[in-house]
Amino acid sequence: MTSHKIALIPGDGIGVDVTDATMQVLNAAGARFGFSLETETFPWSCEYYLETGAMMPADGIETLRTFDSIYLGAVGWPDTVPDSVSLHGLLLPIRKAFTQYANIRPHRLLAGVEGPLKAEGFDILCIRENTEGEYSGAGGRVHMGQDNEVATEVAVFTRKGVERIIRFGFEQAMQRRKHLTSVTKSNAQKYSMVFWDEVTREVAKEYPEVTVSHMHIDAMCAKMVMNPADLDVIVASNLFGDILTDLGAAIQGGLGFAASANICPDEGTPSMFEPVHGSAPDIAGKNIANPIAAIWSGAMMLEHLGETEAAAAILTAIEAATAQGVGTRPGASTTEDITKAVLAALEA
Repeated sequence: MTSHKIALIPGDGIGVDVTDATMQVLNAAGARFGFSLETETFPWSCEYYLETGAMMPADGIETLRTFDSIYLGAVGWPDTVPDSVSLHGLLLPIRKAFTQYANIRPHRLLAGVEGPLKAEGFDILCIRENTEGEYSGAGGRVHMGQDNEVATEVAVFTRKGVERIIRFGFEQAMQRRKHLTSVTKSNAQKYSMVFWDEVTREVAKEYPEVTVSHMHIDAMCAKMVMNPADLDVIVASNLFGDILTDLGAAIQGGLGFAASANICPDEGTPSMFEPVHGSAPDIAGKNIANPIAAIWSGAMMLEHLGETEAAAAILTAIEAATAQGVGTRPGASTTEDITKAVLAALEA
């Protein structure tokens, strides 16, 4: 029997609840499809930070390096630890250390889910550059607290970084409907975004089968609301991808359905999978968090590990549950009820 070594970081708030639900489903899929998950749980979280002064130990990255994949529940407890501390102390270091440069987020309406739009039938794969760009961490503040205080946040784009995320987007488009839209703001950002457009055109020559569109971020936001069914694969920078994926989550029914993967396509280092709904401290431990995004992220992890049948079966089971109205409206189903419905559909 194939065994996959998984590092579990439940994290904060509802991350604990949805990680438990996800592992129930993934282990059931393993039993059905003939593989096992060897898991180790790490308590790295805001609570861990308050106890130790760090979001993870100094050797945390080297510890994670020995695993096949990483599963993260959620991170953040802003009442006790600033988001800038928790994010830069755990999530971002993992993404950067393991070169998880492709953030992948699927956006589509599941059966039985009513989104806020009239549009139906859209299926968008948003690919966000995940390690540089506007979130590179380059910049600083001087003369703090004074009238002449200055703060800078420098967006850093490298040819290697832009080229590899664009090429990854084209590879995904080749497996789907062969349409890629590159999102920039090159009419206003005449250096970084013009550079991004140029690299996109260069890489596009290698994929003549793919239809390529170029859109500005503001126009793309309107497009996702007015006519999302026209979109296939979207590729965007770190900041623009962040904005678009939250919009994508909104049109697919909310953050309870927002799954994601942080992928390192080129190296033998672990990728990381996480729902993107946040830690929601106000509902933590109350058995009302929607675990669908977390379970969907777990399915993406199995697909990445080569367990494609199991991944497809989990997605089918999720839709079987939502088609019955389970988990489709906030607060209408408990975490436990949603998990049981998905398990029942998976076993059936």
